[in-house]
Amino acid sequence: MNLIRHSEWADTKLTLHLVSQILGKIKLGLAPQEPQWAHVTLPLTVTGFSTGPLWSGETMFEVDVDVATSVITVQVEGKTNAIPLTDGTSIKSYYDAIVSALRGSGVEVTINPKSQEMRDTWWLDRDETSLVYNASVAQKGVRLFQYAAREQAAFLAPLRCRKVKPALFWGTFDVSSIIVYGKSEPFLEDKLIEKAAFDEHMIEFGFWLGDESVDVPTFFILPYPFQYTELASERLQPADAYYDAKMSECFLSLEKVERSGDIQAFFRTSFDLLSEQLGWEGCAHYFLPLDMPPQAKQGPTDESL
Repeated sequence: MNLIRHSEWADTKLTLHLVSQILGKIKLGLAPQEPQWAHVTLPLTVTGFSTGPLWSGETMFEVDVDVATSVITVQVEGKTNAIPLTDGTSIKSYYDAIVSALRGSGVEVTINPKSQEMRDTWWLDRDETSLVYNASVAQKGVRLFQYAAREQAAFLAPLRCRKVKPALFWGTFDVSSIIVYGKSEPFLEDKLIEKAAFDEHMIEFGFWLGDESVDVPTFFILPYPFQYTELASERLQPADAYYDAKMSECFLSLEKVERSGDIQAFFRTSFDLLSEQLGWEGCAHYFLPLDMPPQAKQGPTDESL
C-alpha cells in the first residue's frame, strides 16, 4: 500500500470529490431512503466508485467513475456513454456531459447544483474553473479508499447487529461504515443533514484522506451521541491511537499503521470504549462466532505502507 498525503494530490482529489458530488446528488434524488443517509452512499468498485444500479421509472441506469481508464461511464440499460476524465476540464463540463448522457437516454434528473459539506462552495452546473486531473495519483488515492473499505468490512461483516456497510460518503469524501444500536436520540439542532444522520445511537468507523491542516490520511471512530469528555485513551490499541475529547473521536494516523492487525485492534478497542461510554447493553452478542464452515484462507492482507 502506497501512502499518499493530501498535499501530494490535493488538486486531483478535489476533482474526484466534485465529480462524486454529481453522482451522489443523482442517487440522493432516486434511491429509496434509508436511515443515516445510507441510501446516498457510493459503493466502491475495482476501479473507482459508482452510483450503483438506480431506477428512473422503468429505466435502470448507473454512473461509474473509473480511475484506471480515466473515464466516467453512463450506462442506461443497453446504451453506454464514455466521458473522459482529463486535466483542465471544469466541473460544469462534467456535469453537462453526465446529465446530457442521461437525458439523451430518457433519464430525467434534477439535482441541487450547490456543493454539499465542502469547505468552499462550488456550483456544479456553472463553475468553469479548470480542474486538475492526474491519473496516477487518482489511482493511488482510490486505492487507499479500497484499503480502508476492506479493513472496515473485515471488522463489521461478521458482527450480529444492524450496520451500514463501507461506502464512499461523498459530502465529506471519506469511506465510512456504521454500527447502529437502535436507541432513538434526536439531533436537537435544526440542520437538515445532521437531523437524519444522527437520530439513533451509533458508532461510525471512517477513513479520511486529510486536508491542509492534517496531511496524512487517518482512521477515525465517532460515537453518537457525541461524547465531549475525557475517556481512557490508554485502552486503545495500537499505542499511537488516541481519543480527542474536543472532537469526540478516536484517531489512528495511517502513518502509524504497520499491519492490518493494528487497524482491527483500533476498531475493536475503540468500539469497546465507546459502546461502554454510551451504555450499550448486549454487545457481546455481536461478536458470537458465525456457525458457518470457514472460508479458504486468503493470501496475506498486511501491506507495506
